[in-house]
Amino acid sequence: MKRLIFIFWLFIGLTSFVLVADFPAAEIKNESIKAKLYLPDAQRGYYQGTRFDWSGVIPSLEFQGHQYFGQWFEKYDPKVHESVMGPTEEFMVVGYDEAKPGDTFLKIGVGSLRKLDAAQYFFAKYYDIVDPGKRTVKTKSDRVEFTHELKDAAGYSYIYRKVVRLVKGKPQLVLEHSLRNTGQKAIATSVYNHNFFTIDNEPTGPGIEVKFPFNVQPAGSTRGFGDMVLADDSKITYTRQLNKGEQVFSSSLEGFGTSARDYDFRIENRKTGAGVRITSDQAIQKIVYWACSTTSCPEPYIAINVAPGQEVKWQINYDFYTFPKTAATR
Repeated sequence: MKRLIFIFWLFIGLTSFVLVADFPAAEIKNESIKAKLYLPDAQRGYYQGTRFDWSGVIPSLEFQGHQYFGQWFEKYDPKVHESVMGPTEEFMVVGYDEAKPGDTFLKIGVGSLRKLDAAQYFFAKYYDIVDPGKRTVKTKSDRVEFTHELKDAAGYSYIYRKVVRLVKGKPQLVLEHSLRNTGQKAIATSVYNHNFFTIDNEPTGPGIEVKFPFNVQPAGSTRGFGDMVLADDSKITYTRQLNKGEQVFSSSLEGFGTSARDYDFRIENRKTGAGVRITSDQAIQKIVYWACSTTSCPEPYIAINVAPGQEVKWQINYDFYTFPKTAATR
């Protein structure tokens, strides 16, 4: 009997492992970085929600013994809006206000979605995918190339390409984007990167520091600033470790200018001496800041405007580095 019970639980364990490990994925590497990406798939994909772009979910990135990404949320569900990891991006909706309940609107990187009712769009809701578009994925040893093509979605059509690439000879990850408007309507939106970093699984607290190239100040709707978290000159620091369920938020960090030079942030784990520098070739439209007990996220937005027949391109760079642990504990 004991043997049968053991075999049963062994089978369950192995089956669970297969289910967890069976998401479509690809691994890329260069001389100093190894990363894993989950690939988009409507039936078997890790992420099937309707908030974030399906391309570029990165559950793991290792550099010099440091782990930069991982599961920051407690419960996993493929259709829950936040079941993503890594430098995940979200486009603002297009055509939602004009659509009537039951009609469709556009979410770039996801597809054509059904408007549920007359309520305002809410990022945490799941909206039925009416047309997922056509996706192609090409993998190489140092990159993954994603293409998402959508035709006549609420009158909009586009070809969206995204390349997640490791740079040869550098500890650098690059996100290269292009969006071609193949429809008759202009596409006016914005996109941001949520930057779900979990450097060495350090809890959000005094061990984490976020740096900016300008004097940063929280504005708009805020939560936790002046108490759990401080914006002091050009950095954001924590006065204590955040407890489970606690969150920090600012709907608008101020202090940046109109140059792409201000799109330059650093997130550092002061305890382990591991950091990342985030830059772009685009100017910042706005910055939202959000943190919970497991991740601290500067969310820089850029404006996207594409006339019919035109194409826009943009790039985000992630440079990984280490620094002495003695400096990290000062």
